[in-house]
Amino acid sequence: MTRGLIVNRDGTPMQRASVQRAAPVTSYQAADPMSHELAGWHPFLGSADADLLPERVEIVARIRDLVRNNGWASGVVRRELDTVIGSGLRLSCKPDYRALGLSAEWAAEWANQVEGQHRLWADDPGRWCDATRHYTLGGLVGLAYRHYVIDGDALAVLQWRPHAGPYATTVRVVDPDRLSNPHDVMDTDALRAGVEFDEWDAATAYHIRKRHPADWTTARRDDYAWERFPRETPWGRPVTVHFFDKERDEQSRGVGRLTPVLERLKMLDRYDKVELQAAVLNAILAAFIESPFDHEMLGDALEDGKLSGYQDLRAAFHDNRNITMGGVRLPTLFPGEKIGFHTATRPNQAFASFEAQALRNIAAGTGSSYEQISTDWSKTNYSSARAALLEVWKTMVSRRKAFATGFCSPIYVAWLEEAIDAGTVVLPPGAPDFYEARAAYARCNWIGPPRGWVDPVKERQGALLGVAGGLSTLEDESAEQGKDYQETLAQLRIEISEMPPGVLHPAQADFAKVMAGAAAALGADDARQEQQQQQP
Repeated sequence: MTRGLIVNRDGTPMQRASVQRAAPVTSYQAADPMSHELAGWHPFLGSADADLLPERVEIVARIRDLVRNNGWASGVVRRELDTVIGSGLRLSCKPDYRALGLSAEWAAEWANQVEGQHRLWADDPGRWCDATRHYTLGGLVGLAYRHYVIDGDALAVLQWRPHAGPYATTVRVVDPDRLSNPHDVMDTDALRAGVEFDEWDAATAYHIRKRHPADWTTARRDDYAWERFPRETPWGRPVTVHFFDKERDEQSRGVGRLTPVLERLKMLDRYDKVELQAAVLNAILAAFIESPFDHEMLGDALEDGKLSGYQDLRAAFHDNRNITMGGVRLPTLFPGEKIGFHTATRPNQAFASFEAQALRNIAAGTGSSYEQISTDWSKTNYSSARAALLEVWKTMVSRRKAFATGFCSPIYVAWLEEAIDAGTVVLPPGAPDFYEARAAYARCNWIGPPRGWVDPVKERQGALLGVAGGLSTLEDESAEQGKDYQETLAQLRIEISEMPPGVLHPAQADFAKVMAGAAAALGADDARQEQQQQQP
């Protein structure tokens, strides 16, 4: 036999048997049905509406309950509303003068005219823009956005009410619960969750119940009546505005912001309550008096009646020992008694770290930062605060842009049509008709609340350098702080005109200093480049 080899009877080496490895069950480990982590996990694969619509009522009811009764959930909604909408969104009219074949000067003049008339309607103290006359337009936008965050949908109907204020266009924000199929019939291809679709799967009309399905306090005949509102008139004027985040094709309704973190929020809410109750119970029992009887002595005393006499003596002793000094009672004990103190074991030492970790998960799921939700800035420095602010700001600006485009702009289009038709906003001679170039006339931006500062000195210096270097504009910098640059310039002109002769306004001095610094930096850079080119 050859060393190290297995041979046959004739002495020839045996052939090695090839090792046959078991073929993998799946190509992707994510689909492995035998995995210890994934076995038994078989979620339902349905369409967007099949996943959401049967469960929407339960989800919305749970979110609303948490927002009403849980501070963390209420804070998430409140802070997003303050960051995205604030006290309201301000119109910044930006007509596409290139598409209209007009000049930039005309666009600026026409924008001032439109914005002035829009403010008369949106900020009217009579609140005629609101069909219920409760809010100005800023409040209506905030109410709709709150519905959008909690319920997943922002819904409004534009009603025509002549002689109601300066304009007849009014806005009625509608509770999304009222958007449902007439008489609660089953969903079909053409009607799903109150939304009517055409053959292209585009929404064409909305069926809105005249009263909330749970409004039992004042039963009336129209409690089970629905009204059909078209999406727009035959000539394109918006009638119903419905905004939601469409995350999948063929999705008819929206999903509330807290849905992915709803279970964790509820668990944290329950944990908070249990810890608080335990801490309260431990704090109530602070001290106690120990008697000299152990268990055996107590049993003997109960049998022969000695305990009753002992307790009578104790009661008489404490009744008669009202010794005071300076109005303060001196504590005295009966022979054999002693005072014991209860040591509280709450709050749990791991509670704070667990709560912080849960809040980080909730912050990630809602697009906020941990510091915003917890209002805990104790472990934050300038760099981390700046990074958190920038990340959250990108998310909030994106949400503001989407909501303003999908909800505010259709309302603006309806109002602008009436303003042009009424003659309060005038088109220039020879310009295209409003209906021919509606998108060009209605082009606009919406200015929201300010981003705020982490370090006002550094960030304002950076803003001045950006404007001086041509990397930014005064309009951009003003919009980030929730201001209209035209109003800022108008106010500066007034202040500069009131300055004494020969005295520069602080804005003039700072801007001149920044411009001089930028010019010096550019000159030094040019000189450096020229010197480098001259070197061999």
